Amino acid sequence: MNRTLTLTTALCAALSVTAGATTYPLTLTDDLGRKVTLKAEPRRIVSMLPSTSETLCALGVCDRLVGVDDYSDYPAYVTTLPKMGGLYNPNVEAIVARKPDLVLVSKYGKLEGPLTQAGITVLAVNPETYDEVFSKTLILGKIVNREAQAKALVTSMKREIAKVEILTKTAVKKPTAYYEIDPTPYSIGPNSFMGTLLTKAGARNIIPASMGDFPKVDPEFIVKQNPQLILGVDAGTVAARPGWNTITALKTGKVMDIPQELNTLLGRPGPRLPQALRGLAKLIHPELFK
Repeated sequence: MNRTLTLTTALCAALSVTAGATTYPLTLTDDLGRKVTLKAEPRRIVSMLPSTSETLCALGVCDRLVGVDDYSDYPAYVTTLPKMGGLYNPNVEAIVARKPDLVLVSKYGKLEGPLTQAGITVLAVNPETYDEVFSKTLILGKIVNREAQAKALVTSMKREIAKVEILTKTAVKKPTAYYEIDPTPYSIGPNSFMGTLLTKAGARNIIPASMGDFPKVDPEFIVKQNPQLILGVDAGTVAARPGWNTITALKTGKVMDIPQELNTLLGRPGPRLPQALRGLAKLIHPELFK
């Protein structure tokens, strides 16, 4: 009986995988608006985004990576792979030398031009909004013939995120917040994946959606908005800025730099998004995690 049940389960699983298998050639429209055709299932992949490297590994195809960008460092396996440069200083010759059948890039940096000229298939997959983190995970799953794994990953991520939201919805006060990602200063709009995390973590973003997802902000605007919480920069830096010593967050000791590990997590629209949200929520509402 048990043997029959086991065989039936295995057969159903095999049929399920077959039914959900990607068929090639596969044509996709990438984030640069280009139609790109994959002739066969990619086996030698160069990833030029840390979040993409993480997602591919989470889908179980880490072993297909033959090169990664300089900032890919998770999981530990990718630190052993050849480095191909960064977004604005990619090593095109090194990438070509790895003989990839697919290079996954950001829509920024203009790397697709020289690589396409070299006869290499290039696809821009660049999640920026919260929903895109999940939709692009599914796209990557389709690209590497791991659609079932991608769906399972998305389901798991959303379940873990919901657990944090249950806690933060009980917060008595949700502070107005300014989140700095660059001292220029650049911040995060509410519709970016980081902005959505900020809201889900129990804060109210002072940056309006009309400013964009990752806007450069007039310092006077921040002073005028007078946030109750400032994240991503230390109190000393804030106090030294003209006019910022009047901001409530500084007066009440609610200026918090973000620990490096959490800062890295928060900047990556990938499979560790739930951990990023939990870490941010703990900073904003430590009382909920005792």
